[in-house]
Amino acid sequence: MPNLLEKSLPSYRISRCQSSVTTFTAIIMPIRLFRLLLLFTLVFTPVYSQAQTGWSGMLSSVLKTGQALTITDEQLAETVREAIEVMDKEYAVCSPNNKYTKRLSKLTKNMEYVEGIELNFKVYQTKEVNAFACPDGSVRVYSALMDILSDDELLGVIGHEIGHVALRHSKKAWQWALLRSAASDAIGAVSETWSNLSDTVLGDIFSAAITAKHSREHESQADNYGYDFLKECGMNPWAMGKAFMKLKALSQQKNNSRIQKWLQVFSSHPDFDTRIEQMRLRAQEDGYETDDL
Repeated sequence: MPNLLEKSLPSYRISRCQSSVTTFTAIIMPIRLFRLLLLFTLVFTPVYSQAQTGWSGMLSSVLKTGQALTITDEQLAETVREAIEVMDKEYAVCSPNNKYTKRLSKLTKNMEYVEGIELNFKVYQTKEVNAFACPDGSVRVYSALMDILSDDELLGVIGHEIGHVALRHSKKAWQWALLRSAASDAIGAVSETWSNLSDTVLGDIFSAAITAKHSREHESQADNYGYDFLKECGMNPWAMGKAFMKLKALSQQKNNSRIQKWLQVFSSHPDFDTRIEQMRLRAQEDGYETDDL
């Protein structure tokens, strides 16, 4: 399998700002940023007024919110890594000799980097149906999801999740999670490195980030990334549509304990039927067979 993740897929290259724009932004942003932070704090501070009152509390919240908005890629990666370490301890990580780990390792062989971010893969042994990829390159797949998807379908879903990282959607989700934590004053003392956060806070940030709803546009972009991902791997990209069909069927089962928040989020923007049809049309235009399950 080619190491296709060493470069971006051409359709989704992210442009860089010119240096002149960056200089202008550096001058103007402090004023706009302060106004935004003050408005954000005025809106959210009353909710937590019983825990923290007065101008000193508001100023602390403003400073923390400012850090969340201006956090660097390195600082974010450090926070994400710490959160993933907490989750890896909370869930049962499959050993290297486990059948799920061997299957995932075979599927992701030679997938080392995306947008310069080093990828690392692990499987959680659990009845939950889930998969996620984080801005630091951590990709986690739940064993229950692997039980219901074929190899190409699973790879399509993984491609979709990696697409959110490559297209910077995941970074925005984690920034929003940090904003929520800062607004609630959960982070505590202001820290320039976002280090030394408690496991509880890291767990809350993690949960908020991976269950954050992406926009319809972002979900469609990630779907197309997964489709092209499968093509680059030499597989029929219609597997994306078939994966959606299986997840749709699972989401319609009542009282199914395996239906988690991720599945609800995954199916909402846009709905499964729309996404299935989009994948079908792309596959047919590209000359692939589009048989149903």
